[in-house]
Amino acid sequence: MTPPDPASGDRTLRRPELRSLWETVHDRLSSGRPVTRVRLGPLDDAQREALADLLGLDRLPDARPSVALARLEEAVAELCGRTVREVITELVGPPADRATERRRQDDERTGLWSWLDAHDVIRAQPALIYWAASCRAAGLVGGSPERTRALLADALSVLAALPAHAEPLPVFAARVVRGDSHALDDGTRLSSLVLRALAAVHDTGQPQSAADRRALWARAGLADDELSATVLAAGLRPGGDGPLGRVARTCAEAGQAASLTLAQVRSPGAFTLADRSAPVVHVVENPSIMALALRRFGPSCPPLVCSSGWPNSAAIHLLRLLADHGAALRYHGDFDGEGIRIAAYVLDKTPARPWRMSAADYRDAVARTPDGPPPGRLSEAPWDPELTATMAGHGAAVVEELVADVLLDDLADARRASVAILEPKTP
Repeated sequence: MTPPDPASGDRTLRRPELRSLWETVHDRLSSGRPVTRVRLGPLDDAQREALADLLGLDRLPDARPSVALARLEEAVAELCGRTVREVITELVGPPADRATERRRQDDERTGLWSWLDAHDVIRAQPALIYWAASCRAAGLVGGSPERTRALLADALSVLAALPAHAEPLPVFAARVVRGDSHALDDGTRLSSLVLRALAAVHDTGQPQSAADRRALWARAGLADDELSATVLAAGLRPGGDGPLGRVARTCAEAGQAASLTLAQVRSPGAFTLADRSAPVVHVVENPSIMALALRRFGPSCPPLVCSSGWPNSAAIHLLRLLADHGAALRYHGDFDGEGIRIAAYVLDKTPARPWRMSAADYRDAVARTPDGPPPGRLSEAPWDPELTATMAGHGAAVVEELVADVLLDDLADARRASVAILEPKTP
């Protein structure tokens, strides 16, 4: 048997009429799946003749022939002693493995969305689960898991840094997003992503206008100024001669609430908490609870802060300041969908702990007022996984004012405990 002539065989394989054959075989082998036959065409007469010569056929093949890969391997081996894969690697390029690449990309996508769902920011504020689902539905940025993860990481960094403290948006962006003061400019992909997240947290519609977008940024503390952002406090008697200490003490001694500006909270001066033990500061969602507490306790009102619904930058800053000086924070809000989201936000942004906000507390409250309005859209309560399911089962909201008597009794107990600690013991 005469051995194949590599030079002659190479000339045959390089015929221009066979180029479409090799490109088609290359494409099929690049699929990463088993290949037994290759469908060609449509072929012109010259291409059909070249294929017939290569395969040793006694007649021209059809214009759209199906060629067995095994027969093609035999023909190539007879011509040049090589394999089909070696030939197409030389003539077209190394075959890819699209199946493996698809599996790799699928694994990357699965890893990306698992990372997002398990992120600390998402877990701390379960209302963001809806935002995470919308991100998944929107798909990858430019088809790239890596680019998508980088964008989402920036958005999560922004969300973790909110609420801002009366910073202009470009200043905040430069501080949080790698020094890029334009990262949150109107119309950027990151800005739109963060605004969608804020809309999910606050359960509002997606912002459609510049005014809507400014309103959402304002709720996040980025449009607040140091005078218009205020927080209500009662019973606070911090030491120190700064404006915060003086205003808070004056109002507490008069049995009045202090409306503290962000400027006063940010410039506390020499600020101390006078209690010898760690003082407990209770936090409520609604100003009416503070009004009832002041009516009952007057100048003896225990330390109390009101978030007035969604806390602004002044409220968050004050709570962090109190915690930094040793205060133990206890938060209570409405038992409805928004109240649960506000509570999750406060507990995430400050060291506060829930106060009468468990499923058992809700059952006690709803038993007293079973005919409340629907609770609205419910999100998971991170501090008590049973709470949301219990509220959904009863289908009734319980606003904070309906349990005011229970909360005031707790404040009375806290006041007595504080007095007992501070008063000297009788010999």
